[in-house]
Amino acid sequence: MIKLKLLVALAIGITFSLPAAAKMYKWVDDKGTTHYGETIPPEYANKNRTELDKSGRVVEKKEVLTPEERRANEEAETKKRAADEAALEAKRRDKALVNTYSNEKEIDLARSRNLQQIDARVSSINSLLKTANDNLLKYQKESGDVAKAGKPIPAALKDDLRESQARLDKLKQDLEKANAEKAAIEARYDADKARYKELTGK
Repeated sequence: MIKLKLLVALAIGITFSLPAAAKMYKWVDDKGTTHYGETIPPEYANKNRTELDKSGRVVEKKEVLTPEERRANEEAETKKRAADEAALEAKRRDKALVNTYSNEKEIDLARSRNLQQIDARVSSINSLLKTANDNLLKYQKESGDVAKAGKPIPAALKDDLRESQARLDKLKQDLEKANAEKAAIEARYDADKARYKELTGK
């Protein structure tokens, strides 16, 4: 401890005899020992250091972040930007909501108009599904009759079976998509209506 104090006192004493423009740096090595000097060894160039003036006062502190600290800072900045953008978007939506509707009934009417279009599409898909399913059943029965008769199934019938199944699968996907869209519309208008009440008190 005495040696360390002497070293510090000596280093500071040296600074008093330096020219006015001279710089003194302070850094800590890997063993925790504090060093002073006019130049920093290359192996400590990317570590924390302090610049002192000729009087030994701190001029600048440079803290070098570790890769983990840099990543943490970058992630924090990314999250902050995302939060700021979300806040701006929410503000924009609130303004549009209040400017678009005069009361809750108008929101309900807009919901009904949008749902009518989806309901019409769902009804159309269901009709097509019934037809596609009937066709597939017909081809399956025909294929079964041929097989029972001990005859090979014609290539054309195999094609009809394959195409009918593909058509049925596609329509099922369309129906699932339409129902998901309907649920999303209902959820959006429910949220809009609740938010409208909060914003207007109506």
